[in-house]
Formats: sequence, structure tokens, C-alpha cells
Amino acid sequence: MSIVKFKNIRFNPDSTPFLGIAKQMAKAFGYTADLKTDKILAQLLRLRVAQKNECAYCIVLHAKTSREIGIPEAKVDNISSWWNSNLFTEKEKTALAYCDVLTKGTHKNFQEYHDAMTQYFSEIQIAEIAAIVINMNLWTRLKLAQGEVPYIE
Repeated sequence: MSIVKFKNIRFNPDSTPFLGIAKQMAKAFGYTADLKTDKILAQLLRLRVAQKNECAYCIVLHAKTSREIGIPEAKVDNISSWWNSNLFTEKEKTALAYCDVLTKGTHKNFQEYHDAMTQYFSEIQIAEIAAIVINMNLWTRLKLAQGEVPYIE
């Protein structure tokens, strides 16, 4: 069986204190964090951010983690077209739409996506979901910048 490994092709992320700050955010909102948000939904959001930002490291890591925690393979494989699928619940679709808009960061009416979230989530849950998405965007940007690329050994 092939093992996927990773290497930095641009810079060592330990060269500045930023990695330490990012690790603190990961402890609070990353895939090993103890959150109130449903674990499956949180992982779908992380995988979606990885896919939207085309971060090879994050896609490999979060697709693997998604499968390990029991997300059906069809959902993992279909995350790129969640809006055109009956594999996702309306609650998941609402959170994924919010995730997409927050990740892009330039939608002219972000409020409508926030308002849709209030149908399914409390204010605290929305704040936590926002933090999950923001944290994941930070990590995808960091891994893209440092050039953390997968290879098979």
C-alpha cells in the first residue's frame, strides 16, 4: 500500500512565530478540538474549505479524517458539488453555503447567508462554525504558502 507523505517546497513554517499562533487556533477549532458543533458537520466544513482553496495537503488530510470519523465516502467525494446533491441535509447545505461565502469573502449580501444559518443554529453555534471556517482558511493559506505538497513513497 502506498503511503502519502508531505514536503515543504517553499519555506519552513517554523521560521516565524505565526505557526505557533496557528497551532493555538487549531487546538481551539481544528479537527482535534472539542467543539459543540456536530463533529461530522465541522469536518465537512473543513474539507470544503480545503477543496475551495485547492490546498493539496489539506484535502488529503481532511478527506482521510472524514472517512475515519465515519462520513460516507460518497459525501466526501461529492463535497465539490454539495448544492447539487441529495447526500447532504438542508442543515448541512445551509452551513456549506455559509462556508463557501465566508471563504470567498467578497459576497455583496453576506447577511442573507447568516440569516439562513439562524434557522438551524444558535448564535453561539454560528460563531463556532465561523471560527471553524476561519481557522481552516488560515491553515489552507499557510500550507499553500509554505508549499506543503503530497507525494507517494
